[in-house]
Amino acid sequence: MAGGQQHWDGVYGARPEDELTWFEATPSVSLDLIREHLRPGDPFMDIGAGASRLVDALLEGGFGPLAVLDLSSAALAVSRQRLGLRGDDVAWIEADITTWVPDRDCAVWHDRAVFHFLTGAEDRAGYARALSGALRSGGIAIIATFADDGPEMCSGLPVVRYAPEALAQELDRLLPGRFETLGARRHMHITPKGNRQRFQYSVFRKRDR
Repeated sequence: MAGGQQHWDGVYGARPEDELTWFEATPSVSLDLIREHLRPGDPFMDIGAGASRLVDALLEGGFGPLAVLDLSSAALAVSRQRLGLRGDDVAWIEADITTWVPDRDCAVWHDRAVFHFLTGAEDRAGYARALSGALRSGGIAIIATFADDGPEMCSGLPVVRYAPEALAQELDRLLPGRFETLGARRHMHITPKGNRQRFQYSVFRKRDR
């Protein structure tokens, strides 16, 4: 994956969690979409979670079992320290999503801003293998990327920007016929410094074979 573990450990070690450009005190768009599709008792997986506070909100909402995956051990350590004993109810997975071989399944897969870092075809193919292997038949994938008019770089790395239609086409190219699009929405994220970043959130359902 772009940057590698050393890069992302450095990013998370350089400044407090609430000063990172992607910080959200309340990840409201993700929560709205997840609550629409996730039932208490169904397994959930947050891909590239970093130090996101999404897991906090889901624990408070009574959801679980929850799994959090990230390349950066430093990022996961921030969340585990913040959650304290509540974090014992979460499965913490330190892995590169492009090479990860799923050892569990989920009913809802959530990714806010990992896929757009995958600028190479091999990395996107690896991500697709993990998604296909982990998500249950009939399960939901929520994938958020920079929109087609969003930033071209993030954390010193290039990204691939997507309109919802382009993301759906890429997913179908990677996993032909396996997913149907349920919907998409645009979102304007305001960074801690007040900068504007345009995102798109797409929701897919994995088709039954």
